[in-house]
Amino acid sequence: MSTTATSSASDFQELTDVAKRVRAAIEEVIEGKPDVVETAVTVLLAEGHLLIEDVPGVGKTMLAKALARSIDCSVRRIQFTPDLLPSDITGVSVFNQEIRDFEFKPGAVFANIVVGDEINRASPKTQAALLECMEERQVTVDTTTYYLEAPFMVVATQNPIEMEGTYPLPEAQRDRFMARVSMGYPEPAAELAMLEGHAAREPLDTLQAVTDGQQIARLVQTVHSVHVSEAVKEYAVALVGATRRSQELRLGASPRATLHLVRAARAAAALDAREFVLPDDLQQLAVPVLAHRVLPAAEAHLGGRGAEDIIAGLVASVPLPRNRRD
Repeated sequence: MSTTATSSASDFQELTDVAKRVRAAIEEVIEGKPDVVETAVTVLLAEGHLLIEDVPGVGKTMLAKALARSIDCSVRRIQFTPDLLPSDITGVSVFNQEIRDFEFKPGAVFANIVVGDEINRASPKTQAALLECMEERQVTVDTTTYYLEAPFMVVATQNPIEMEGTYPLPEAQRDRFMARVSMGYPEPAAELAMLEGHAAREPLDTLQAVTDGQQIARLVQTVHSVHVSEAVKEYAVALVGATRRSQELRLGASPRATLHLVRAARAAAALDAREFVLPDDLQQLAVPVLAHRVLPAAEAHLGGRGAEDIIAGLVASVPLPRNRRD
């Protein structure tokens, strides 16, 4: 076996080992939600951002905090409120009397993992402060650009049913999140385990970091090495293109969605210890990656079909790519 192949195999082994430890750490806090935890880890390794949307009290913030605490890196939490200012997020230049010049005071976004709690409770002006940092991993204040340290991930939560006092995320903001997940209510057995394990103590207090930011950044480079064949790329384009032609959608997914779908599929393949992406990876990730980016038409609403149902139907209808050498 060549040295390159051996090195590659060890890199993938390290990735799967670290991911297993991160999942185990999160599942000490989040009971009975392995699929949600798997998606969160996939987004982390794909250099994406995660939106957790569900009803109150099902553990959205707990998941975000557990993911952040499982990694020994800088973490900042932002409680989004109507009076939150954009400068609270990005930072502000203040005049320093000692040096008689303006000095930049970094905002809460200057961290490896930023937990944005109830993001839709802030005004659109404040929400927009995240646009540049989420897409370009940088912040521009007073014509000066400040770069954010890798890894960088925004994990945001929002409650979809509490519309009073909230500002729905605009399409441009939602499109910057690689994936959206819903916690859902726990199974009775999981809820019983939660009562037994959480009643006497706060599990987050005992959660220990199982990796660090430098190792995560190295594993991200391993994900970059995962091969995506031309046939799989064409299949990704076909899946996203189907959302733009669907009569059930009045807004289809963007080219950024195609890019995020392929990046997430690379991470999913690496987590499965594979050096190549399969069409199955795209199919499994299509709903969490695409559903929050599209807008169902009025007829679909009347028929009781949500974005998730429509995306699942499109996945079933788009032909799989033919086997061929690339």
